[in-house]
Amino acid sequence: MKFKPRNLKAIAELIIGDEGHFPYRSSSYITEFFEECDLDFVHDGSTRKYWVADRLENLLNEPSDTTDTLPNRFLNVLQTLMHKTDAHVDDPDRSKALDELNKPLSREGFEAFYGEDDLLYVRHNATRKISTYSSTPHRPFTPKEQEKYLQLTEYLSNCSEDQLIEEILLPLFRQLGYQHITAAGHKDKSLEYGKDIWMRYVLPTQHVLYFGIQVKKGKLDSAGVTKTSNANVAEIYNQLLMMLGHEIFDPETSKRVLVDHAFIIAGGEITKQARNWLGNKLDASKRSQILFMDRDDILNLYVVSSLNVPIKDNDTEAIIISDELPF
Repeated sequence: MKFKPRNLKAIAELIIGDEGHFPYRSSSYITEFFEECDLDFVHDGSTRKYWVADRLENLLNEPSDTTDTLPNRFLNVLQTLMHKTDAHVDDPDRSKALDELNKPLSREGFEAFYGEDDLLYVRHNATRKISTYSSTPHRPFTPKEQEKYLQLTEYLSNCSEDQLIEEILLPLFRQLGYQHITAAGHKDKSLEYGKDIWMRYVLPTQHVLYFGIQVKKGKLDSAGVTKTSNANVAEIYNQLLMMLGHEIFDPETSKRVLVDHAFIIAGGEITKQARNWLGNKLDASKRSQILFMDRDDILNLYVVSSLNVPIKDNDTEAIIISDELPF
C-alpha cells in the first residue's frame, strides 16, 4: 500500500506534535511513542518529521489482508496516537484531533472514527471495509521479535512435553482468546481420554465451540518405525478417535458436550505424509474437525504475542518466566 509523501508527512506531524491538538514529542519521546506501539524504532536525531514519515512508509509496505484495509502495525500506530487518554483540555473528546487525522486519510480514501468502545477505527470510503488490528504472524519480524524467535526455537528444542503444554501452549491460547483452558496433565493417563488440553472459544454470536488438543513434543511423521523424539501419526490415531468421541463436562454451562474440533500440535514438524495418512484414515466428517499446528505455527503466533519466552535454569532445571504474563 502506498500513501502520497504529503499525507505521510502530515500524519508524522501529528505524531511529533507539531499540530496543536497532539502532545509535542522530542526525540526521546518519539522513541517512547513507538515503543508503546510495540515497535523497535529509535529516533536517530535527524529531522523528526521526515524520520517519522519514513517509518510510516515502511509500515505501509507491510502486507495487509486486502487492498482496502491498512496494514496491522500502521493501524496500531494510528490507534495509539488517537487514544482518548491523550486528549488536550481544549479537545476532551478528541474531535479536533480526529479532524486533523482525517485530512490526510481522506486524501487516500480512508476515514477514521471512534467506535462505541472509544477505540479508533479506519474505514475505506469506497468499499466501507473497516480495518481491524490483529497480531498477525504474516509480516516481517522486528529485531527484537527475531531474537525472541531464536530464544523460543532453542527452548522448544530442549523442553519436555509437559513444559511445552504448560509454559507455551496454555499461555498462548489464553492470549488468543480461548476460555476455560484445562490441561489433563500426564500424571494420570487414564483421565486424558486421548487429549492433553480442552478449551472453548466463544464466537461473536455467543455460540460456543469446544476444542480438544493432542500434543507431541517432537516431529510427527508417518515412518514405519518411530525414531527417537519423533512420534508416528498412527500412535495418535486412536487418541484422536477417543478425543472426538468422548464427552467433556463444561462447569460453566453444567452440560456435557462433544469436542467440535481437534488440534494436533507438535513441537517439531508435522510432515505432509503424516497429514495425508491421517486424512485417509478418517471419514469426511471427522477429517473436517482436525486442525494442525507444528513448530513454525507455534513460533510465529508466540513471537507476535506479548508473551515472554520461558527461561530454563540449567542448574535447577526449573522453569522461570522472565516477566509476569499479561493475563
